[in-house]
Amino acid sequence: MKIAIASDHAGIEMKEAFVNLLSEFGHECLDFGSKNFESVDYPDFAEKVSKEVSEGNYDRGILICGTGIGMAITANKFPNIRAALCNDMYSAKMSRCHNDANILTIGGRIVGKDLAKEILKVWLNTEFEGGRHSRRLLKIKSIEEKKFQK
Repeated sequence: MKIAIASDHAGIEMKEAFVNLLSEFGHECLDFGSKNFESVDYPDFAEKVSKEVSEGNYDRGILICGTGIGMAITANKFPNIRAALCNDMYSAKMSRCHNDANILTIGGRIVGKDLAKEILKVWLNTEFEGGRHSRRLLKIKSIEEKKFQK
């Protein structure tokens, strides 16, 4: 799987751990920054990853900021993006099997390292169930298309 990843200054440590894990799992991963602990604006990094996933250049994306909230809000402004804030394993599983989330956002200041790794594993390995959930995603897509036609 091709995965785009980025963080702001609050998520750098978790991002670096995730990049290593993704490599171990055999995924192709590109790090879109940030590269140091200087304060930066999370929308700049959410935009880079979300644009790439939205355009189909990457299969999935991962965004990390202090809480994961700002990254999720920004990512979900892009067409074809279903970003889910997952600070627990159950949310990670459901975001994939019911919502086919293609971007994981997570709080670098909220979630501990061990739990974050488990969340990532669950999110990567959970398949979309389809069925009644496909119908719901089509409704979301319809709303999205109306929004961007204006």
